[in-house]
Amino acid sequence: MSQTPIEFKGSSFTLSVVHLHHSQPEVIRQALQDKIDQAPDFLKNAPVVLNVAGLSGNVNWKQLQQAVASTGLRIVGVSGCKDENLKRMIVKAGLPVLSEGKEAKKRSDEPAPVEAAPVPEPAARTRIITTPVRSGQQIYARNADLIVTSSVSAGAELVADGNIHVYGMMRGRALAGAGGDRDCQIFCTNLAAELVSIAGEYWIMDQIPAEFFGKAARLCLKEGALTIQTLI
Repeated sequence: MSQTPIEFKGSSFTLSVVHLHHSQPEVIRQALQDKIDQAPDFLKNAPVVLNVAGLSGNVNWKQLQQAVASTGLRIVGVSGCKDENLKRMIVKAGLPVLSEGKEAKKRSDEPAPVEAAPVPEPAARTRIITTPVRSGQQIYARNADLIVTSSVSAGAELVADGNIHVYGMMRGRALAGAGGDRDCQIFCTNLAAELVSIAGEYWIMDQIPAEFFGKAARLCLKEGALTIQTLI
């Protein structure tokens, strides 16, 4: 049976989104380098999406792009761009302008419905993993919470758009709120992670307070910063 030379398939990848709040290239470069120095294993040569919704005024996109690239980060796309001039500069630079689903606009030629039937909200989704998560594995719970009832090895990665619960030794990396939900939390019975992250705010192992290491813990965001407390 013959096959076509190529095939398109949908897939899901975890990408960090860098929100830019300053238009000076050197300021951005230094801020990125500081972050990379904190977690080189996680961020070195990492693919990223740049969100430019926070930029205003004149932007020298060429210099800004070079500043980001000089840190080793690989820009795979740009989101949050509403300025047409900036959009043209981005496209001219060879980068795709991405539209986030929640920001998608209704087509102007689409007639407004006369009466919209009520749509029930979907039930909360949960992905449950009952076997150990080995080094090199990545488990992704898309639009769902993730529950692991076994251990997570060093070098493994848990990613969830919702909350993460681990009822065993949690080594490796745990990234909750991957879709940007800052109300998500991480719960574990034995915290020994290489990295924990909620909606892009992260701690590497050395930043986790020593008194919580190896203990049952709960992590969440408060006033935009990661916080931790004992899980009772």
